Amino acid sequence: MNYRHFLTCLLLTVISLTAVAQKQAVGIHIGFAQPIYRTNIPDVDASATKLHATTLNGLKIGLVYDGTIIKGFGLSMGLNYTFAMHNGKWHDYTWMDEPAQPTTGKPRPLGFLPDFEYRTQYQYHQGEIFVDWQYKFEIAKETYIILYTGPTIQCTFAFTSKDYLRYIVSHDEASLKYPAVESYEAEMDSHFRKLNVTWGVGAGFQYKRYFIRGGYDFGLINPYKEPNFSELGYGDDNYSRTTRGRIDQWQIKLGVYFWQSDDK
Repeated sequence: MNYRHFLTCLLLTVISLTAVAQKQAVGIHIGFAQPIYRTNIPDVDASATKLHATTLNGLKIGLVYDGTIIKGFGLSMGLNYTFAMHNGKWHDYTWMDEPAQPTTGKPRPLGFLPDFEYRTQYQYHQGEIFVDWQYKFEIAKETYIILYTGPTIQCTFAFTSKDYLRYIVSHDEASLKYPAVESYEAEMDSHFRKLNVTWGVGAGFQYKRYFIRGGYDFGLINPYKEPNFSELGYGDDNYSRTTRGRIDQWQIKLGVYFWQSDDK
């Protein structure tokens, strides 16, 4: 996909539509975003068609332009900034293939490394350009039901993962303690593309200058840079599972138009 050509065509279309808009408005919105990273599982024994979903929760804020062209039909476009993160659950892990020691408080055998618990935190920052074609049904004076659909181009500024580890130092249930949590941070940008394209559908409600919108964006491209999981450090060089997946997103936004034009 040639993003420059896509952006150029999109910009020319938007300029031509805004030039004939009967009514225009500019505003701000803020709301909840839930990006979902759907990727296939790298495990050799897993189904090649199975997708694993990692859900992040965060905040979305942005500027929006609204233009009505004719009889309720128009477009909404703007810029968003999205911050989201995911805190995984704590999982038990044993260094050796031996059963975990019973909770008797007895010391570990000499040379036996301690068990530990771990969890992974994902965090990312993203900018978005969206263009939605919409139709507003006027149900009362200055009150509308809105249906919309359209593309969004997303650009990831930063995407990191951090593993938190805490070691089990006593198996006595009465005095189970952990030392300070250690963490190891890794950049995920090297695995994923900076740009992602989605197509969204949604609905909303507007009363005078105030509005609420919610919808779902479907990822249209494979987010991985590498075509094979072995290039990402999974398996060996003979492992030939193709990387695939998509990045979706739920969102709901509250907003207000601080400027509105009069009807032409």
